[in-house]
Amino acid sequence: MRHRKDHRKLSRTSSHRKALLRNLVTSLFQYERIETSVAKAKEARRLAERLITFAKRGNVSARRHVDRFVTRPYVTRKLFDTIGPWYTERAGGYTRILRFGRRLGDAGEMAYLELVKTVEQKDAERKAREAVEAARAGKGEKPARAKKEKARAEAAAGEEERPKRGRRREAGPAGEPAPTKKTRRTVKTG
Repeated sequence: MRHRKDHRKLSRTSSHRKALLRNLVTSLFQYERIETSVAKAKEARRLAERLITFAKRGNVSARRHVDRFVTRPYVTRKLFDTIGPWYTERAGGYTRILRFGRRLGDAGEMAYLELVKTVEQKDAERKAREAVEAARAGKGEKPARAKKEKARAEAAAGEEERPKRGRRREAGPAGEPAPTKKTRRTVKTG
């Protein structure tokens, strides 16, 4: 019987298991979808759902509690500012596990662990992504065009007006040419 056997050990020591789960949950909140084994996904889901419940509270003590577990501060901000408000009307079931096959190396069963989103959230995310791409495309054209115009103007001005690159060599005493860089002589011994 499995009385009071609470969690999967995942063939790790307790400190290794805790670090693994912290990293999985942090990555889940950062990327909103991760690929892992089914056993790890089931364990990470338990913790992720608890942390989302804390994020729904939104108070200072909940933020401190989550901060102790999540490894990156900007992910904690995302959890409280973005992810928590998604689920204000939802009583649980914030994540889903989608199995997709077996790993080639050891035939371990693999799955996606992802945050559940409504249709409105997906549409808003798609629109935001398109706006960012459009902004990048607009910014990318202007500097390139400006560089081309500047290069044309310099070519039209002529090479005589452009400053020469490199060091200037001053004339030596009595009009002799400037000393050049001395090279080291090698002496052959026979």
